[in-house]
Amino acid sequence: MMLVELSSVPPAALAVAGFKDHLRLGSGFADDGLQDETLEGFLRAALAAIEARTGKVLLEREFRWTVTAWRDRDRQALPLAPVSAIAAMVQVDRHGTRIPVTASRYTLQPDQHRPAVVAFGTSLPSIPRGGHVEIDLLAGYGPDWSDLPADLAQAVLLLAAHFYEYRSDAALHGNSMPFSVTTLIERYRTVRLFMGGRS
Repeated sequence: MMLVELSSVPPAALAVAGFKDHLRLGSGFADDGLQDETLEGFLRAALAAIEARTGKVLLEREFRWTVTAWRDRDRQALPLAPVSAIAAMVQVDRHGTRIPVTASRYTLQPDQHRPAVVAFGTSLPSIPRGGHVEIDLLAGYGPDWSDLPADLAQAVLLLAAHFYEYRSDAALHGNSMPFSVTTLIERYRTVRLFMGGRS
């Protein structure tokens, strides 16, 4: 199984101005935008770290999930959340021939922690021998910063500020997150066993 990000978070969706306020950086100067690219990088790093820790996609974007075997024939948990749409499903044989699967054969079962694709009928489409199925997903809380739950938005700002503060001393942060960040994201973390099978 492989998950690929097909689109990225656009710069306009990142709260660079809010991050500046959070850091209490000066404003009204000719070089106000000088650090914008650097601040955007810290925001993206914080987003990625929190997404990895929680299994949640914060800002909306497209993904392609390649599946070589279904865990259950009638229902397959998806590897991330929240998922708002399944854009397409395609069977790919070992020669690379692509056969689109009609949307009437499956549906999305939304869930904030363990969304799933569920069969209409007895089973999900078969996976060709030596081939795979590709599922294109739209995942995330929404396209704009304002779509984020307040606690997750605050966690991103706090972690990005931590990265910014200790940007010259990597030894200070290692693999751990500040306690304030882990506290804010704790309720979003889920235990995933075998790709989040039946719960």
